[in-house]
Amino acid sequence: MSRMTPVEMARTVGGGLLSFPVTHFDAAGQFTETAYREHCDWMLQYPLAGLFAAGGTGEFFSLLPAEVDAVVRAAVAETAGRTPVIAGCGHGTAMAVQMAQAAEAAGADGLLLLPPYLMFPGQDGLAAHVEAVCKATSLGVIVYNRDNAILTDETLAGLCDRNPNLVGFKDGVGDIELMMRVYARMGDRLTYVGGLPTAETFAPAYLEMGVTTYSSAIFNFVPEFALDFYTAVRARDHETIMAGLRDFVLPYIALRNRGRGYAVSIVKAGMTAIGRTAGPVRTPLVDLSAAELGELKALIARVHPAAPKLAANG
Repeated sequence: MSRMTPVEMARTVGGGLLSFPVTHFDAAGQFTETAYREHCDWMLQYPLAGLFAAGGTGEFFSLLPAEVDAVVRAAVAETAGRTPVIAGCGHGTAMAVQMAQAAEAAGADGLLLLPPYLMFPGQDGLAAHVEAVCKATSLGVIVYNRDNAILTDETLAGLCDRNPNLVGFKDGVGDIELMMRVYARMGDRLTYVGGLPTAETFAPAYLEMGVTTYSSAIFNFVPEFALDFYTAVRARDHETIMAGLRDFVLPYIALRNRGRGYAVSIVKAGMTAIGRTAGPVRTPLVDLSAAELGELKALIARVHPAAPKLAANG
């Protein structure tokens, strides 16, 4: 059972940078709990507002329900109350409900509801999907607004009226007008999370729309840089933000954009680059080429030149 109410979870998550750890696989593609827990512990050396287990960066879409449960339980055990654990759930409504209830039984503090599988439902269907998950659990729910699960501000307002435990809105669309409509309508009723790929790019603009935090995939392998950049965003330190974008974030995005599905693959490559490999990605994703990995290592050296050496010694 969670030690936090939904509102407490949401406020905590909104107060700092969020960690979305990769899920560790061995050479055969099987989850390796020990390595995953070691990585969570390593990340928790740094100040984090929340750890999202089996999220998009954690390859939720390729995990069996039993594996999602195993990942969430490993995260709960390793964090041991040091930060909230938010569990991924999704796919069809029945499966999402089952995953939500399993996460609550595992001791998670909240849920990230990812889009349903394949279909492009209308607003009524989406609302029924979100509401079914909210009513199946006492945990706080953060809905991930992206792809085939884009809620209007009107739909979201109705869901919030009926479901007190719907406490978070993660934006993965990049529609500024929609984001402003949601924020203007809902205000501090929700905690807002930036969820676009490489969210650092959008963080300065989104802060003006109430988005106080974001999911930092790069925290997996350059945590000091990720935290420094987040601090600069919250301080509206334009000079530091622009330097970080020029030196690392924008070149990183250019490398990421070379391959479809690289948004996850490049994070695992970053782990390999610093000597803390998390294994391969699962198909249908593919890993970066050896040449691309070399480019990523050189890029990481710009902002954290000691990372490979430190990892090898530690």
